[in-house]
Amino acid sequence: MLVLLPPSEGKAPSGRGAPLKPESLSLPGLAAAREAVLTELVELCAGDEDKAREVLGLSEGLRGEVAKNAELRTAGARPAGEIYTGVLYDALGLASLDASAKRRAARSLLVFSGLWGAVRVTDRIPSYRCSMGVKLPGLGALGAHWRAPMASVLPEVAGDGLVLDLRSAAYAAAWKPKGEVAGRTASVRVLHAPTRKVVSHFNKATKGRMVRSLLTAGAAPKGPAELVEVLRDLGYVVEAQAPAKAGQAWSLDVLVTEVH
Repeated sequence: MLVLLPPSEGKAPSGRGAPLKPESLSLPGLAAAREAVLTELVELCAGDEDKAREVLGLSEGLRGEVAKNAELRTAGARPAGEIYTGVLYDALGLASLDASAKRRAARSLLVFSGLWGAVRVTDRIPSYRCSMGVKLPGLGALGAHWRAPMASVLPEVAGDGLVLDLRSAAYAAAWKPKGEVAGRTASVRVLHAPTRKVVSHFNKATKGRMVRSLLTAGAAPKGPAELVEVLRDLGYVVEAQAPAKAGQAWSLDVLVTEVH
């Protein structure tokens, strides 16, 4: 099982660990595309601060994020699972998983990123600020920048098992499973059952809890249909729609009655 996650907007501090070693990151096929983004982002943020804030869409109160980006090559690095914070990652609670569940998380979780493309939760990265919606002056829109390298690398990473897609729209734009991989991909929404609407906070929290449930249970569904049954056994209310034709993903709606 491969679980595709969005990153968090806010991130924990880098800390005082050893600096980034780009060659040590998972998915080495993304190395050239990563280096291109890293180089331009560092140069942008080390130069005109106001221009950098405009490009990155940062408010005056987030001016410090520009300085942080300027030091990405020398800042301390920590496992990505510790860098990403926020509602989804709080609910996922990687640090409090038992040893077996942590091993499953290391194998199956893949976090998408405007800067790194995608990383494992065990990959050591510095804290940064660069969303997938950013358009860098030299590279253009990051979603488009990542499409070709992702299309080359991700099908092999997906292997022959289930792909559970929990990404937001901006990050889903960087890689859309196609062909045979799409047929074993399940794209999930979380809906407030009484209104049938997506609400950001509990959407993220429910996705985090759902991944935690799967990791803790040691569940290994082989495909979307089996995933539906596993989630129902774990207490989730799930509505599933199989693809209308080959080459499309399954659509799963997880219904929640309480907003929390």
